[in-house]
Amino acid sequence: MEQLRDYADERLLLGCIYCGAQDNTREHVPSRVLLDKPYPENLPVVGACHPCNNGFSKDEEYVACLIESVIAGSTEPAKIRRPTIATLLERSPALRARIEASKTRDGNKIIFEVEHDRVRRVLLKLARCHAAYELKQECREEPTSIWWQPMALLTEQFLEEFNAPHMIQTYGEIGSRGMQRLCVAEIKLADPNGEERIVHMILNDWVDVQEGRYRFQAIDDGGIVRIKIVIGEYLACEAIWEL
Repeated sequence: MEQLRDYADERLLLGCIYCGAQDNTREHVPSRVLLDKPYPENLPVVGACHPCNNGFSKDEEYVACLIESVIAGSTEPAKIRRPTIATLLERSPALRARIEASKTRDGNKIIFEVEHDRVRRVLLKLARCHAAYELKQECREEPTSIWWQPMALLTEQFLEEFNAPHMIQTYGEIGSRGMQRLCVAEIKLADPNGEERIVHMILNDWVDVQEGRYRFQAIDDGGIVRIKIVIGEYLACEAIWEL
């Protein structure tokens, strides 16, 4: 993953990005349990206090194992596509039993009952990390909105809009990593008379942390912070803060 130097005002983020206490540890974003070995180089790190840093690990393991179990339709390690998660399920019989107990059948359909509070905690944590690292935005408060959904359940039109690069209307924090990632695109348009013209647009595209495993888009549109996340090309998420 390309590592960018941050030129934004360092005073914008002080202390743990979750609670504001002294940030005496560093946390990777995204969490390594969501990635496969070999891990990408230059994974972003954010400052966090020790209690917050350690407070998400169980929920992150649950979310990673749940996603792979849903995709496989089973918690059996031999059927899990990711070796890291298969090993985690083998070594965590209590976690495997918890996910297995949430599984029911409706005819030929396998349904897992999701612990929504745990999923929300993990996705909100990831979104806050991206907002801090990419946009230099402190988003400790509750988001204005947050949703998540398996990508297979999204409509084709919604998915197309969700996956599209974002056209920038206003700039975010000058010097932030997110601003450095912006790119200019030339688009050729034709009017009803067939006359063509070139339009220049500033786009904010997706960042691939690990192909097929994790990607995100961090958007700062002048007071509106929007973080989009896709995990395993299965689970889509979007969190929005109106600052």
